[in-house]
Amino acid sequence: MKLTKTLLTTALLGASVFSFHSTAWADTPEQQFQQGLEAAMGGDYQTAFKLWLPLAEQGNAATQYNLGLMYENGRGVKQDDVEAVKWYRKAAEQGNADAQFNLGVIYDNGLGVKQDYFEAVNWYRKAAEQGNAAAQVNLGYMYENGRGVKQNDVEAVKWY
Repeated sequence: MKLTKTLLTTALLGASVFSFHSTAWADTPEQQFQQGLEAAMGGDYQTAFKLWLPLAEQGNAATQYNLGLMYENGRGVKQDDVEAVKWYRKAAEQGNADAQFNLGVIYDNGLGVKQDYFEAVNWYRKAAEQGNAAAQVNLGYMYENGRGVKQNDVEAVKWY
């Protein structure tokens, strides 16, 4: 029994060291981000999450946006619209246009938040002003249909 316990403990310790080593080789935040990106592109979202979470917590907008995507789509984490909003907002407040666009969509559709067309327009506008084409189209739609703004065909055409 003691030998079995020792073997099991050794196997678990070896597996945890290997697991740590396989995700810890990155020397810089840029390398850590890239390693997470490669993991995500290969479908290994759990490894991507492990690599990106510390960067996101340190304020890296790109990884905050990526965590938002992971939570929104349930990739490597349990799907959670509220967590997606949290991470998108952190990235959006730093000027990440993709996060701003996604927040616009979230408020437009009421995913994890109360539906709020005014807030959707706010985020669409921030992203649209940075050249995000999808946000420009959605902002045009909001103006065309008077959602969150006064209906205005001239503004709609401008954004379309």
